[in-house]
This record gives sequence, structure tokens and C-alpha cells, in this order.
Amino acid sequence: MTKLVALDIGGTHARFAHAEIGADGAITLDEPVTLKTSDYVSLNTAWEDFARKSQSPVPDNAAIAIAGPVNGETVRMTNNSWVLHTGRLDDQLGLDKVTLINDFGAVAHAAARADDSEFVYLAGPDKPLPDTGTISVIGPGTGLGVAHFHRYPGGYHVQATEGGHIDFAPVDRIDDLILERLRKQHRRVSVERVAAGPGIIEIYTTLAALEGRPAPDGDDKAIWQAGLERSDPIASAAIDRFCMTLGSVAGDYALAHGASAVVIAGGLGYRIRETLVHSAFAERFRFKGRYEEMMAGLPVKLITHPQPGLFGAAAAFAREHCT
Repeated sequence: MTKLVALDIGGTHARFAHAEIGADGAITLDEPVTLKTSDYVSLNTAWEDFARKSQSPVPDNAAIAIAGPVNGETVRMTNNSWVLHTGRLDDQLGLDKVTLINDFGAVAHAAARADDSEFVYLAGPDKPLPDTGTISVIGPGTGLGVAHFHRYPGGYHVQATEGGHIDFAPVDRIDDLILERLRKQHRRVSVERVAAGPGIIEIYTTLAALEGRPAPDGDDKAIWQAGLERSDPIASAAIDRFCMTLGSVAGDYALAHGASAVVIAGGLGYRIRETLVHSAFAERFRFKGRYEEMMAGLPVKLITHPQPGLFGAAAAFAREHCT
């Protein structure tokens, strides 16, 4: 048995959990401790706070999933100010073994290992994920996470990406208006400007302008809450439009990856799962011209594991250090 700390560091929160990897490869996680990244100047200070709050001794192994590209000696967070110096993490944190992985690479590890019971149906054929082939993993949150994994007999391989930063591709007039609005603010408009949590503000503002109403007075969380509660008709329409956009981009990634299936992940995806099923998500996912029939044959699932980033980080550590 190997003990470690699993970390999932996003743009807004850093989650820490004690984990164990059994001799049979089974992974167990303790209840996570969630810290706001904005409350800490670096991973080091957040780690020290976690250690103080921990109910048991902190292991000298760690699996760290981080929202940003993991290459080179320095990792700069995409949506917060932390900088990790990868070659010195073991010394900085007093660790023996460390695995560092992109956060959605970790989620892909979780999707690859999760049981069929940990997925719910969203679109396409209602059948389990295939045993072979490529599966796209997409998750809207503070940003838009994208990865994929390829299953083959006896194993799988994960490929992390920065796919959330591809260009936003409008499909209809309202999409055109959203893009026009965003181009006034940004030199280049990436897809996560629309298909991640904060993008709901841009969608709402565009729809409100069409109705001759003012821009929203509040942050994206207020819009999400009002839309899901159906207490604000424009917020509700914005969420429906968000689901359509997510369907479009999920279909684009499936085409680009040559995917046999798609997994939607992340807390926001889980929160809007029922809305996704009843929205135009599936229609937009299929809306790929001559490939519409092929797209209709791809199962689209949502992973329900409560902490896929932590579980997947531990799985990546197991593959690197326990095999």
C-alpha cells in the first residue's frame, strides 16, 4: 500500500486529499480539504495550511493535477497567479515522489478507470463507453478543460491538451453576436470565453441586448443560480444557449480526436446535467454536416465521480510509481 496526497489545483480552488493505492491498484480517497487559491500566494503556503489542518500525518508522496500546460521546468497557472517550478517540487514540499499532471489529464485518468455506474447518459446511444478507441473528455468550469484517452487491450494512454483555447466558432446569428461582443474586449476569442462558467455573463448580456434590457448586475454565479431556478427568463435562456454551445464544442473535439465516445466532466457539468439532457446539447453535438449520422452514433456520458481530478491524479501517480 502506498500513501500520498492528491491535489487538484484549479483556477479558483485547490483541493487536497489523503489517498491510498492498494497492492491491487485500487485507489481510496479521504474527504478533501478545499482551499481558495486567491487566499494563498503559492502552492507552498497552501500546502503548509493543509498540513496544519490535516487530521493525520502528511505522506511524503504527492500527485498534483494543475490547470495549465505541464511542460518544461516552470508551470504557470492558466487562471490564477501561482507558478510551479517542477524540478524543485520535491525539495520545496519535502516530498519523496511526485507526479505532476495537467488537471484534465487527471480527469481523463479518472474517466478511463471509472466504473460504468459512475456515468450518466447525456446523448447518443445509451450504452457503456467502448473498451477500445479514443474518448474525448471535456469539462466547463473556471476555464474549459479538454483531454482524451485511448483505450487498447490491457491499458490506456492519456493525452492532455489546451483545447479550451482554440478559436470560438459561431454556428448561428446569436453566436455571431456573442463573438462580435467579445471581439471588442479581446484580441482573440477562445472557445472558453463562451463555453466555461464565466461565459454565461457574455451570453446573458448578448441576449439581454436583443430584448432591450440592461446587462446583468452581478457575477456569473448569480446568473447560474437564477437560470437554474428559472427565476429570470433571460438567465434561463442563457443557460439553454450555454448548453447548445457546449454541445457544439464537444462535437468539434470528438471530430478532432477521432473519438468513439465523449465524457463531460467537472462540477458545472454535473450541476447542469438535467438541463443538458433536455436542451439542444445533443442536437448541436450532432450538427456536423455530412458527419451528422456518425456523430449520432457516439455515446456522450457525464462522469459522476465526486472528485475525478483527485482520483485521476492518484491514478497517474500509480501508473508512474507503482507499476
